[in-house]
Amino acid sequence: MTATTVAVDTAPDGTLVIQLRGVLNAEHAADLRHALIHAIRHTRPSCLVLDLAGVREIDPISLGALVAACHLGDVQHVAVYLDHSPELVARQLTAAGVAHHRLRDITP
Repeated sequence: MTATTVAVDTAPDGTLVIQLRGVLNAEHAADLRHALIHAIRHTRPSCLVLDLAGVREIDPISLGALVAACHLGDVQHVAVYLDHSPELVARQLTAAGVAHHRLRDITP
């Protein structure tokens, strides 16, 4: 992912935290989708937190990957939360069907 950086960390309680930074565009969507599916289906943490604090822009395909991760998490019994979303990204996620309770600490 050239214009995007991804950092993965595990919290002491077993929560998997994926920090996304930069521009999430169609060029990165397949890699993002693959990483999210691997995290949910294979790693299977009790909780997956997607930290979006550094996301400047998101395209519809990447947005769909984040929405799908929420639904896949429900099926696989993995709690998925989107933390520190910029307000614009949070509005896009809500419009795409992400439940408001999944969005934590929205930044203006």
